[in-house]
Amino acid sequence: MLSQNTVVAAVREVLESTYTGTCDIVERQKVTKENKSTGFEEITVLEKQPCKLSFSTIKSSAPGEAAASIVQITKLFIAPEIDVRPGSKLTVTQNGTTAEYTRSGKAAVYNTHQEIVLELFQGWA
Repeated sequence: MLSQNTVVAAVREVLESTYTGTCDIVERQKVTKENKSTGFEEITVLEKQPCKLSFSTIKSSAPGEAAASIVQITKLFIAPEIDVRPGSKLTVTQNGTTAEYTRSGKAAVYNTHQEIVLELFQGWA
């Protein structure tokens, strides 16, 4: 009989074999400048981390609306130990396309992966 750790490792390996993209994570961090003033800089905290983007479309309509609105949900699948802090900028390249996103809500973390709902990056808050 296989141990739970062996099963989790095998499932994680299969999931990660589907990762066709890479992700760079940039945080806006407080730094002390040479003149002793405080400022902010973009600091890359992770580069070329294997990942996968998944897209789904949701139709919704409120009572009385003539047409349903369509919303696209973008979800990032990435290793469970990766810390994606709120407000981080994620540059994801997949299938020859690169886009910048930010985390939108709390990640769903599992033994084998985590799922993070993303929204397009509009700039630093």
